[in-house]
Amino acid sequence: MTEEIFAFDGYLTEFEAVVSATDGDWVSLDSTAFYPGGGGQAHDTGTLRGKAVEKVERRGDGIWHLCPGHGLEEGDKIWCSVNWDRRYELMKGHTAEHMLFGALNRLVPDMNIVKIDIEYDDKYVIVDRDVDWDIISDAVASVNAAVGEDLSVIRSSMDRDDPELEHIRAKLDRIEGNRISVVEIDGFDIAACGGLHVMETGEIEFVFADRKVSSGKEGYAIHFKVGSAAKKASSDLAYGCLKISEALNSKPSDAEKAAANVLSELNDARSMLKKAGRALVNTAGKKDFEGVTIRYGVLPADTDVLAEAAERWRSEGHIAVLATDSDPSSVILASGDARIDCKKILADALSSVGGRGGGKKEFARGGLTKGADPSDFVKKATDAVQRALSSL
Repeated sequence: MTEEIFAFDGYLTEFEAVVSATDGDWVSLDSTAFYPGGGGQAHDTGTLRGKAVEKVERRGDGIWHLCPGHGLEEGDKIWCSVNWDRRYELMKGHTAEHMLFGALNRLVPDMNIVKIDIEYDDKYVIVDRDVDWDIISDAVASVNAAVGEDLSVIRSSMDRDDPELEHIRAKLDRIEGNRISVVEIDGFDIAACGGLHVMETGEIEFVFADRKVSSGKEGYAIHFKVGSAAKKASSDLAYGCLKISEALNSKPSDAEKAAANVLSELNDARSMLKKAGRALVNTAGKKDFEGVTIRYGVLPADTDVLAEAAERWRSEGHIAVLATDSDPSSVILASGDARIDCKKILADALSSVGGRGGGKKEFARGGLTKGADPSDFVKKATDAVQRALSSL
């Protein structure tokens, strides 16, 4: 059994210990300040007698340290050191995560936390729904106000059957044992957690949520930074927004509205281009060969419009050989005639003019390399279609 120094003092990083066992590159000590990870917080790194500790993990009631080339033996008394910069960054990030979710939860009471990931370079919390940036902004402002108040962060423990646990944010199904470790941020948040935290919120300095991404079925991940990294991220984004405001010829306070107007205009333009493209697609060449109509050409329309037309012609029993008038060009081959293998003909034509693609026998698509002439593809593919029809 390993005595867990980190459980009592997250700030102690230099210590002496005795090697209790080794297993290849892994070392177990009689006591350790190395945190093995848990509660969403990553494991520590550091050194054992000067050799790098790359990973730390819990195995039963022992803690093992991955220390390649350690040369240690059972009974050795050694000096150990935890990487303080990494540890402190993780501690600040973990406390900030508690505060961020606590603030979000007050604004959206039925929100649930799905996952936490506190790494040195990346920190995020996954919640079970999309959250408006206005809500995130309010939550972060609340967190930073509490950071400025330098609130105490107190760690304690409670019995699993303590009725007061009803008032504490906790996922008891994920916690083993009868004693529950609790972290309370004075007057701001209280939650069950076995991770390491700072002693006062002022140590965090600053919190900034800089990214929100979908995590699929899990929900949405809200990424954030702390300390100097948070200050730099907020400054970089602020100046980025000022540049965008200038490009939009708007005041910074009007940038959001100006961007929305530009997006609306862009969507309108795209819609008009699609309508124009659909009209132009009908100007594609048309020839009847061996009882089949072949529609072909290089057209000033986007790929989706070409695909729509090709599918329509295929459903009518025709063959379509189409390319976009762009560089690089997108190409499509579709056939409603079972005699034509679109996938093979497309691959052969692309190999000769430069490009890649794939698909099925009845419908295949691909792209030319930059600089390749799409009319060459259309001619080669159309000739191949006619040869295939003639030989059957």
